[in-house]
Amino acid sequence: MADPIIISASPHVHSARTSKKLMYDVFYALIPAFLVSIYVFGIGALIVTSVAVISCIVFEYLIQKYLLKTEITITDGSALITGILLAFNLPSSLPIWMIIVGSLIAIGVAKLSFGGLGYNIFNPALVGRVFLLVCFPVQMTSWPIAVVNNTTIVDAVTGATPLGLIKEGLMYGETMTQLSAKIPSTMELLLGITGGSIGEMSALALLIGGIFLIVRKVITWHIPVTMLVTMAVMTGIFWLVNPEQYANPLIHILSGGAILGAFYMATDLVTSPMTKKGMIIFAIGIGIITVVIRLFGAYPEGVSFAIIIMNAFVPLINTYFKPRRFGNKIKSKII
Repeated sequence: MADPIIISASPHVHSARTSKKLMYDVFYALIPAFLVSIYVFGIGALIVTSVAVISCIVFEYLIQKYLLKTEITITDGSALITGILLAFNLPSSLPIWMIIVGSLIAIGVAKLSFGGLGYNIFNPALVGRVFLLVCFPVQMTSWPIAVVNNTTIVDAVTGATPLGLIKEGLMYGETMTQLSAKIPSTMELLLGITGGSIGEMSALALLIGGIFLIVRKVITWHIPVTMLVTMAVMTGIFWLVNPEQYANPLIHILSGGAILGAFYMATDLVTSPMTKKGMIIFAIGIGIITVVIRLFGAYPEGVSFAIIIMNAFVPLINTYFKPRRFGNKIKSKII
C-alpha cells in the first residue's frame, strides 16, 4: 500500500518574504523623503519623527505586555512604519506631548484594539493624524516655512501650504492668475521646497520610494496610479471649465499628501482590497473624495479623510470582488 497523502491546512504556497521584510522595504523607501524633510525642516523634522517612532514602539510593547498579555511584536517593523507615517503627516513644530497622544491613538486604538497587525480596519497612522487634526486644529495647521526653520526648534516662522494659499485666496475673491505668484513653482513642489507636513513636500523623493516598492513587489501600481489619475481627471475637468477658479491637476498631484497617501498609506496591505479590480474601485473612491474635499470642503486637504472613509468600504469591496477559488471548474465553450 502506498504511503498516505498528508494534506495540511493552508497556506500551501510558502515564500521567504515575511511581514517583517515587507515593513523594512517600506522603511527603506521612506528614507529619501525623510532626508528631504531633514534638509527642509532640520531638527524639527528629526524630533517629530524620533518621538513618533519611539512612542509607537513603546506603546505597542506596554499594551501587549501588560494589557493584552500577548506576544510582543515590536520587532516586526509595523510600529516603526506607523510611527514614521504618523510623523510624515505632522508639522515639524508640533509639541512633543501631542505627538505622543497621536501615537497612543494610532497604536492603542486603531491597531491593537482590533487585534494587532492584520486585523485593524483603518490605517493606524491616519487615525492618529485625523484625531490630532480634530482635537488640535490650530497646532496641526501651523506650518513652518521651508528651509527658514531648519535650525530652529521654537518660535518658528509659519506660513500656509500651497493648497491652503489657494483655498484662502479663492475664498477672498482672488484668481488663480493672481495666486500663481504666491504658490511654489512646479519645480519647487517636485523637489519639496515648500511648507506642509514633514513627509509630504518632495514629490520626487516620494516617487523614488514608491517605484522602489513596486519594483520590490511590496505594492502594485493599481492603487497609486488609479488614485492619482482619478484626481488628475477630476481636477482637470474643473480647471478646463474655469481655470481662474480651480488649480491645474499638476498642482493637486504634487501638493499636499496626494503622493504620500497614494504610495504609502492607501496601499497598506491590511486596509486595502485583495483583488486588482477591488484596488481600482478603492483608489477611484479615494481620488473622488479627496478632490471633493479639496474643492468644496472646509479643509484644503482631503487625502487622510478619503483613505479612512474608503478603508471602511474594504470589507464590502472584498465581498464583491473575490479572488478566483482554486478547484472551481471553468465552463468550456462548445465549438
